[in-house]
Amino acid sequence: MAANLGAHEVMEIHEVLNGTVDAINQLQLLRPRVRDQRLAQILDHQLQFTVTGYNAMVDLLHRQGAGHAAPYRAVNNAFQPTYGLDHPGTVSPNTSPDQLDDRDIASIVLGLHKASASKKMLAALECANPDIRRAMQQGAINCAEQAYEIWQYMNEQGYYQVPTMKDVTTQTMSNIYQPAGTPQNVPTSPSGVQWQQQQSQPQQILNTLQ
Repeated sequence: MAANLGAHEVMEIHEVLNGTVDAINQLQLLRPRVRDQRLAQILDHQLQFTVTGYNAMVDLLHRQGAGHAAPYRAVNNAFQPTYGLDHPGTVSPNTSPDQLDDRDIASIVLGLHKASASKKMLAALECANPDIRRAMQQGAINCAEQAYEIWQYMNEQGYYQVPTMKDVTTQTMSNIYQPAGTPQNVPTSPSGVQWQQQQSQPQQILNTLQ
């Protein structure tokens, strides 16, 4: 398959796979230090998924079109974010690895997933091979889902709080943006209905597709 890849694709794949190896190694280093059982369950699930995803990408690289990236499924999907600050704790670098706690570990893993999501999406934009491009896109989504799962845990534990603005400020900022008017020379659909009008009636469109 190597002959069917562009130079830029090879380097992007190299960066992604090398980064995934680093992520797997870091997860294995951090896992024994986890104290909270829920965080341990999340990391075990994510580590297994990351190894499986890495092998699928390697298989796809070696045998063109033979592999695929499965979507990530979080351990627990029932979640409502908590907004606002409630006596957030102070944060400073540790002076010893023995000082690592669950907040530190969760924050490190969150950073890993954020960086990997960005790297894979950028790689997808440089891929000419459609199978690898789709695998990179799905890989970026998977990393985003894993990042959100870790963030959910941190938010629930009070490790990652979400500061808010005053209601009037939030509302004022939201009201700055208003719906766009219909551009001139908008092409019409085969039924003669303008695209902008279709967009304004999404439920009707869904009904016609069912």
